[in-house]
Amino acid sequence: MFQNTKLLIIFTIAILVLGLLFLFSFRGDIIEPVTTEVSKPEITSSGILVTKVIDGDTIEIEGEKRVRLLGVDTPETKDPRKPVQCFGKEASNKIKELLEGKRVILEKDITDQDKYGRLLRFVYLPLEDGTMLFVNDYLIREGYGQVLTIPPDVKFTDQFLEAQKQARMEKKGLWEKCL
Repeated sequence: MFQNTKLLIIFTIAILVLGLLFLFSFRGDIIEPVTTEVSKPEITSSGILVTKVIDGDTIEIEGEKRVRLLGVDTPETKDPRKPVQCFGKEASNKIKELLEGKRVILEKDITDQDKYGRLLRFVYLPLEDGTMLFVNDYLIREGYGQVLTIPPDVKFTDQFLEAQKQARMEKKGLWEKCL
C-alpha cells in the first residue's frame, strides 16, 4: 500500500509540473495583448461619398447611412425641440463646404452605432496635396464645436481637449460669438 501511495504522489506531482509547464508556455499569448497604434487610417480605396450634410456633426453617406462624428458636438440646427443655437448655422455651413459631394475616409473607435442607428466615426478628408484633414479635430480647433466624449469612444479625447483649449484661448468661432 505504501508503494501505491508513493507512486500516486509522484504521478500527481508529475501531472502538476507538466500542467504548469504547459500553462506557462502560452503565458505570453494570454497576458500580452497585441496592440497596434493607428494615428491615421489607411486609405485603401477612394473613400466613401458624402451625399448630404444633416448638421454640423452629422452627415449622410452613400447608401443613405447617417454618420455622427465622434468626439465633437456642434450647436443644434435641426432639433425640433430646440431653437437654432448660436453658431449652429456656421458649423453646418462649414461642414457642408468641406464634405458635401466629396469622398471621405471613416474610422471607427469602439462603438459602431448610436441609439438612433447612426454610424459613429472619425472622418478624414483626403486633400489634394496628399494629406488628410481630420474633420472632427478641425471642427473643434476652429471653434465650430465643442468636445463631446462618450465612453468607451475616447481615442482622441486628449487631442480634442487640447484643440478646444486652443480655440477658446484664441476666441475662435463659437468661443467669440456665443459667450
